Amino acid sequence: MKLAPLSVPYRALQKAGRLAITLVVLGSVGTGVGFGGALVVAGVAGAIALALVYEFAYYRRYEYTFTEDTFDIESGVLNRREREIPYGRVQNVDISRNVVQRLLGLSAIDIETAGGGSTEAAIRYVTADAATTIQDEIRRRKRGDDQQRRTAAEAADDTEGAAASGDSDETDNAATREFDEPDEELLFEISPSELALAGVLSFDPRVPGLLFALFTGSIPFVSPVVPEPAAVATTGLDPTLVLFVMGAVLLVGLVVLSWVVGAVSAVVNYWGFRLTRSETELRYERGLLQRYSGTIPFEKIQTVTISDNPLKRRAGYATLAVETAGYAPGQANERGSEAAVPIAGQDRIERLAEEIDGCEDGSFDRPPKRIRRRYLARYLITLAGVTGLLYAGSVVVDAAAGLPWYLPLAGIILAPIAAHYKWLHRGYRLEADHFVTRNGVWNRETKRVPYHRLQTVIDSRTLFQRRWRVATVIADTAGSLSLLGNDAAAVDIEIDDAVALRSELRDRLQASLADRRRQRAGGSAATRSAATPADDETAGDDGTTAADETTVDNETTAAADESSVANAEPAADDDHRNES
Repeated sequence: MKLAPLSVPYRALQKAGRLAITLVVLGSVGTGVGFGGALVVAGVAGAIALALVYEFAYYRRYEYTFTEDTFDIESGVLNRREREIPYGRVQNVDISRNVVQRLLGLSAIDIETAGGGSTEAAIRYVTADAATTIQDEIRRRKRGDDQQRRTAAEAADDTEGAAASGDSDETDNAATREFDEPDEELLFEISPSELALAGVLSFDPRVPGLLFALFTGSIPFVSPVVPEPAAVATTGLDPTLVLFVMGAVLLVGLVVLSWVVGAVSAVVNYWGFRLTRSETELRYERGLLQRYSGTIPFEKIQTVTISDNPLKRRAGYATLAVETAGYAPGQANERGSEAAVPIAGQDRIERLAEEIDGCEDGSFDRPPKRIRRRYLARYLITLAGVTGLLYAGSVVVDAAAGLPWYLPLAGIILAPIAAHYKWLHRGYRLEADHFVTRNGVWNRETKRVPYHRLQTVIDSRTLFQRRWRVATVIADTAGSLSLLGNDAAAVDIEIDDAVALRSELRDRLQASLADRRRQRAGGSAATRSAATPADDETAGDDGTTAADETTVDNETTAAADESSVANAEPAADDDHRNES
């Protein structure tokens, strides 16, 4: 099978456009000798011609094929490349279409595999119908491959019994069912009011940084906007007052602009958002200018996060995000959260989260009350530091001599309230199958981690935590956000509670892994009852390995997980002994 014919001119114009920009810059240097314009025109025409020739050759040499066990791709003009992607290793098949691609009927496909740090295969471009066919066909064959692996040993053991009882057709029926398309259940579809609310409550933090770069004089045409103090003095106005008013106006404008950009971005990104589920995976669709669709197997989900801020909490809304293994943080930023409900009622979000991971809501164990004094001290130190910097600036910089450097001290009144709410919104709890944590005031996150997803349990104590006799227990997973230090954590809990929690998480991890192995081996347990204990153990391990071949999972072996947890325990014990 081939790429879409329209991909040739589309890809050629993409490449020619980038090359043309370079030629325009280089050609402008030659304008002084009289042939710069002609050079630019000739260069752009040549770039388009070369791009068309190359892309046509690329189109002729690119083929993809569905085989019995793998999805094969042959590509390359100068260097030929052949790839065979086993269906069992495929994690996600994502489809994206921007506005131009939708007008041309083109789609881009990204195929992610287990353990890959980047996209395994990027198909640029096929028709919209072909993209849907590829996505559905890989999903269907992946399910069949997984089902075959799970039932192979059981079918072999059941052959003798099936022949005796006349039930030999059962295996054939199972083989037929393995390729059946599962029914999809609609979990969430964003309404116009929810989309508008998501925009209203959005804020883009990147805008302040960009505007700061503009107004620091790094771009010459912006610098004249800021008046010189001497010029202001000639008008009879107080230069300090003028600068203060300009600063206030700039701050208000910055907030408004950030809100507008965030609102537009949220509406564009989550336009038409739908989240559905089948027996084995989640499927999402979203986007206005760039349309995304993809799937996430339940076996790949590492953490479910419910987040909110003061405005959302006041209105009774929250956001739901699903963290997976295999995506690098940069990729997540490019496509957004792969299965994130941008905004919905708090109760609705709780129900959705429970449908995805089966974890029920409950109360939290908070840090000791004395820790509020620690938070208060940190806020007061921060306010003192900011006030000191402003005072130093008013002394050193003449234009800032009259600025009210003491204004941050007004925060002393609010510091105790902030310390109390920071303590109030922290906590953890142990559920039957999940470790749940909550942290944050301005951006409160409730993380729910299944015990079998734990990679490492870390007991961390800083110098100041040891002084306050508290510790932090971090539950590390294989999720991409873990690389950024955004793990589930029970922060500032009693030292004895931290030691007990670390041990309890280790025990529950092993119990959860053992329970999952028993469940996966349950279908063949009856036929293996006559086997020796050693044979039973081997069969169970084999079943686990076969199931785990299709996902980036921390259950590769129970021993590896037990070792990773144990590696963190000695360091924590040594720290605990030092604390004593």
